[in-house]
Amino acid sequence: MPPDDPAEIGRRVLRLRGERGLTQRQLAEPAYTAAYVSTLESGRVRPSEAALRHLAERLGVSYEELATGRPPHLAAELRLRLTDARRALATGAPEDAADLFRTVHEEAVTHTLDEEQADALLGLGDCLLESGDLTGAREQFAAAERLLADRPLPRHVPAVRGRATAHLLSGELRYACYLLESTLDELDTAGLHDPEALLLLYTASIAPYMDMGAHARAAHAAELALALAPRVDDPALVAGMHRGVARTLIAEGRIAEADASLAKAQELYRQLQIRTELAHCHWMRGYVHAQDGDLEHAENELRTARDILASKRAALFTEQVEVELADVLRRRGRTDEAEALLRPLLSAGDGDDGGAGPLGTGRGAVHAGGAHRLLGLIAEERGDAERAEEHYCAALSLLERSSAVGDLADLCRLLGDLLRRTGRVEAAMDAYRTGLGHRAAPGTTTLGPAPATPPM
Repeated sequence: MPPDDPAEIGRRVLRLRGERGLTQRQLAEPAYTAAYVSTLESGRVRPSEAALRHLAERLGVSYEELATGRPPHLAAELRLRLTDARRALATGAPEDAADLFRTVHEEAVTHTLDEEQADALLGLGDCLLESGDLTGAREQFAAAERLLADRPLPRHVPAVRGRATAHLLSGELRYACYLLESTLDELDTAGLHDPEALLLLYTASIAPYMDMGAHARAAHAAELALALAPRVDDPALVAGMHRGVARTLIAEGRIAEADASLAKAQELYRQLQIRTELAHCHWMRGYVHAQDGDLEHAENELRTARDILASKRAALFTEQVEVELADVLRRRGRTDEAEALLRPLLSAGDGDDGGAGPLGTGRGAVHAGGAHRLLGLIAEERGDAERAEEHYCAALSLLERSSAVGDLADLCRLLGDLLRRTGRVEAAMDAYRTGLGHRAAPGTTTLGPAPATPPM
């Protein structure tokens, strides 16, 4: 960080000299004159580094403190407090951790410590992701990226990952993929094959690829992430990789391997006491059991995930787990319980403001579509075809806007079957055609070419 302007340095020298009871001559000698110190204290000369180091030694302070006004060891203290804030986010409520990140951010701003400002903003963004304020989260990640504009690209990656996750949770799957893929291409073009940055990006890309039906790309990203893992020392990053890889294994029907991958992630998160990520592992294991038809174990895992997330007040993730829990409850014949879980999650306006609130457009859109689909199935089972159609159409609108190709074809089949059974054959054909139109070839999307594979 460059020294402050001459006037500020002059006032600082004058204050410190007075506190120590030194004359201008005593401060100046033997290298400088009292007249030079007088000129400096009045702000009429910019002192050289050599002069500042001499004066700092005579005043008993560090060069940095005299040149910038920054207390000694402040950066190290702020890094320690950022670690404490991260621990608070891992083990407690996001609102409590956010207060710690804000305090660090304010102090870093006061002393123009850009790196610490950026890390505090990244922490705030993660807090807002957990609490469900996706618009606020994107703003914090974007502000962090602006602060890091002149830093090497790998330093930007956590902010890019944060922005992409916020867009994914908003239902903007294609844009989430674009952010991650374009950053991978930039890293490759610049020859910056940083293992941690690459692992973070490949792991983050698995979820949007899967939701878009790009299973081949998701599997390739998982393969690259697994290859990178031995070169990464951060156990939280490795655990996140195992959790992401499990999604591709599930899609390939490799249920036992998916469960083993999740067990590895779960153990790492348990050791690190990262409760949100531990909850995600229970969530994914519940999904694995549900796919395998083991509904009792699925319900237990999903309830554990929901309890952990609810205790941390991670609102959006809690609501998303509840949608999947409702699916398991319906399949177990407990329809009333499933409906009681789903109805509070949706609002008439579908959460259009993008902030904290019920699931819908701009906030958990894919899971909102899933909730409407489940309510449609429940209505059909009760013989209420009109209400079922309303829910299927609401789900279709949400999933089309999200580009969730993997779920759209199934939903169009449900809607088409319902319309056909009620005698509306032409409308049913339209629904089937819509589903076929969204059914991409395996592993393909409307995205451009896949990112280049980095040298391993």
